[in-house]
Amino acid sequence: MADSAAVQAIFDEIPNRFDADKAKGVNKTIQWSLTGDGGGDWNVNIADGSCAVGEGAAASPNITMTLAADDFVGLMTGALNGQQLFMSGKLKISGDMMLAMQMQNWFRQG
Repeated sequence: MADSAAVQAIFDEIPNRFDADKAKGVNKTIQWSLTGDGGGDWNVNIADGSCAVGEGAAASPNITMTLAADDFVGLMTGALNGQQLFMSGKLKISGDMMLAMQMQNWFRQG
């Protein structure tokens, strides 16, 4: 079961894993809407070679990804596969579907 501290720790780490070279020219906002225990709303803004994470809903995200907080932790730690989560209906994506594929390249694993 994910708790809010585990979820927050992952969002705190996202800017450290950002690879600005792979996201050159990208200006996009990714909204994460997490349900269940430890859930909430966070947004990741990629602009001008930087990555900023904010808590709450973004005004106009390019993509919104909705899933359970437990599954989010599994996805971000590599325990769960994003495509499998999507195909099983556990990960819902609205907005720019191509962005979901592209954004994995903008962040270093591990």
